[in-house]
Amino acid sequence: MSFLFSSRSSKTFKPKKNIPEGSHQYELLKHAEATLGSGNLRQAVMLPEGEDLNEWIAVNTVDFFNQINMLYGTITEFCTEASCPVMSAGPRYEYHWADGTNIKKPIKCSAPKYIDYLMTWVQDQLDDETLFPSKIGVPFPKNFMSVAKTILKRLFRVYAHIYHQHFDSVMQLQEEAHLNTSFKHFIFFVQVRDLLI
Repeated sequence: MSFLFSSRSSKTFKPKKNIPEGSHQYELLKHAEATLGSGNLRQAVMLPEGEDLNEWIAVNTVDFFNQINMLYGTITEFCTEASCPVMSAGPRYEYHWADGTNIKKPIKCSAPKYIDYLMTWVQDQLDDETLFPSKIGVPFPKNFMSVAKTILKRLFRVYAHIYHQHFDSVMQLQEEAHLNTSFKHFIFFVQVRDLLI
């Protein structure tokens, strides 16, 4: 993908995380897409009757990862080491990276580096079958809600950075409607599930 972003790291823009077609999670994703198309975002975030809450959160977490990944991918040429030497959402909100495994003590880094660390870390979590099982009947781990909350909290930071640092670029690209709808959907989802705090 580096040919799309000139000298930028090809690791920043992650490939779309796919949910296997024919799986129960795929059916939940299709349900979410159908309710999103209705224009009622509050309805779109509600757990479908008879469905497992963990699966619903997993499917939506994957979807938000894909949306944020795509949205950030469109503005990477504007989010550089020079323009964003610190991952922030204004002077009061500076984010330092730590994943608890490879980087245990939070480090100050540029926004592109932070987002690269974040998207790589999220992709690793989503690909871990012990955290996000894709097979029917395989239970979610006891700490699933905690993991999902951490992922969503960190993905929120990308929205915050885009809005604070790059909204002019988003408007130039005429993507503000998509960003606003995606963010509104995200906020409704995390609020109804109390997943951001």
